[in-house]
Amino acid sequence: MSDYQILELNNVVLQRGGVMPRVRLAYKTLGTLNAARDNAVLVPTWYTGTHNDIETFMVGEGRALDPRRYFIVMANLLANGLSSSPGNTEPPNERGRFPNVTIHDNVRMQHTLVTQKLGLEQLRLVTGWSMGACQTFEWAAQFPEMVRAACPIAGSARTASFNKVFLLSLRRALELDPVFAGGFYDRPPVDGLKAFAAIYAGWGTSEPFYRTEVYRAFGARDYLEHVAYFWEPFFMRCDANNLLAQLWTWQNADIGNNATYGGDFEGALGAIQARVIVVPVDNDRYFPPADSEYEAAHIRGAECRVISSVWGHMAPMNPGDVPAIDAVLRELLED
Repeated sequence: MSDYQILELNNVVLQRGGVMPRVRLAYKTLGTLNAARDNAVLVPTWYTGTHNDIETFMVGEGRALDPRRYFIVMANLLANGLSSSPGNTEPPNERGRFPNVTIHDNVRMQHTLVTQKLGLEQLRLVTGWSMGACQTFEWAAQFPEMVRAACPIAGSARTASFNKVFLLSLRRALELDPVFAGGFYDRPPVDGLKAFAAIYAGWGTSEPFYRTEVYRAFGARDYLEHVAYFWEPFFMRCDANNLLAQLWTWQNADIGNNATYGGDFEGALGAIQARVIVVPVDNDRYFPPADSEYEAAHIRGAECRVISSVWGHMAPMNPGDVPAIDAVLRELLED
């Protein structure tokens, strides 16, 4: 039995064109909505992540996101393998035919979940890590009167060009494996997935992570064993088409690129009404603090709080960095 629920939507018109006859949005809730209905927290998932990962790394008794105090809604990103994805969708949208889905599409469907299925009119906090942060920005810009506070962690409101170069290298690693066969493979493209993992290993943490041999915490004696013991098994469990579909969503993230703001990125940031603290990591190669500082400067009353960690983008997975992140979340929840 699954530990999550499904919201099913029919004939969903996508932002970049096309209609999906049926879309399944997987979600899970923890805690109880209070009588005032003002303790709801939304946490969207990140790249390859699921609600189980949110429970592992962001939620728990004694944490800032404590289910004993808050009603926590965890929404699974489309293409993550639980929500509608290339690997679980019927024709004509299966496998290599899965349509391009944007952050905007995801947030619009989550809004339907939150308002129509769960009956919520306000969110006390929206927060997320990485692609979860991209969705957090989108929520705050698209539904400014509904989001009371927002905390994007190690993510951005618009994917930068340097980030896109990294994503391009990942895409090439999979698509150039002959086994991939345009997304209609009979067996996993193992060589492509291993190349994908090796690229990710160099970007996921940081140079000082390797220089100071932090990888030994994973049971590895050197960088080769770290890639072989951690990164390769992590991505070998993933469906290649699902990886690429989420990759496209990440690459095209931009809170200004929609009908509401017509390409006005700064205008989208300026429309946010929530109390916002943007939390980048100093050694994050995907989402550097410079981008976060720019975003915060264009949001009224926003702050940028930089976390220092050799874990780079993976800092939210490091127990040593959790207290700093939780401190910001507590401040926003209690403000």
